[in-house]
Amino acid sequence: MVERQLRRRGIEDELVLRAMNEVPRERFLPAEVREDAYRDGAVPIGEGQTISQPWIVACMTLLAEPAPDRHVLEVGTGSGYGAAVLSRCCRDVVTIERHEELGDRARSILAELGYDNVDVRHGDGTKGAPDRAPFDAIVVTAVADHDPPQALRDQLRRGAPLVCPVRRGESEYLMVFRGGDEERVVPVRFVPLVAD
Repeated sequence: MVERQLRRRGIEDELVLRAMNEVPRERFLPAEVREDAYRDGAVPIGEGQTISQPWIVACMTLLAEPAPDRHVLEVGTGSGYGAAVLSRCCRDVVTIERHEELGDRARSILAELGYDNVDVRHGDGTKGAPDRAPFDAIVVTAVADHDPPQALRDQLRRGAPLVCPVRRGESEYLMVFRGGDEERVVPVRFVPLVAD
């Protein structure tokens, strides 16, 4: 996966590649789809949600500018795989999942694997985690309509990246927001970002 799906497509950051190599992706999938763990595409995980393809996880992690001293928020825990990858690259991760069953499963797997620097929460991720702000980066794993929620922007450290898929018209793009600037990275397809 690392050689074929990541390095060949321009992911060169060794911190990210090492994390992607170390985290056992199959452990985060339901038993009935584990054989698809390393395929180059999204895989269903229940509750109408998916685990993103490996390249997207690596790309979003890279765009968050990971470093060992970073304090990161992830909105949309899903399987817990993205949080696990971020946890190998950053000091700690707060991750929020609106589907309680998915959050509980992710929390259990992360604990089993010893990823003790991940705080899994259940709730409305569009509100962020103001009690743990400010964050050095925020990664959103669901598509926002037009722009990321203002509450998330407000919880970033000055100059920190907010990595978020956004729907503009009929198209969806992975984007990075920083202050008043935005950068379109690549076309994507994500599940919708839902507020309670």
